[in-house]
Amino acid sequence: MKLQQNQIWKQGDLYLRIVHWDRTFIVYKAMKDLVTKQGTEQQVSKKEFCRLIKGAVLLTPEEAREAAGIEP
Repeated sequence: MKLQQNQIWKQGDLYLRIVHWDRTFIVYKAMKDLVTKQGTEQQVSKKEFCRLIKGAVLLTPEEAREAAGIEP
């Protein structure tokens, strides 16, 4: 799986959105709710992020809109 900016991953009840993607590190935002978009930003290495999302599900843009309560 190729990591890209603005991807949203679902890990249990937590959503992880890639805010900034770089060759060596990733800045992501961990959120409980996609509607409010409140959460904390973290910067980790790509390797750490890959470990973090192990077992997580990459949401399609349609699934992300549904989770955020946005009508298509």
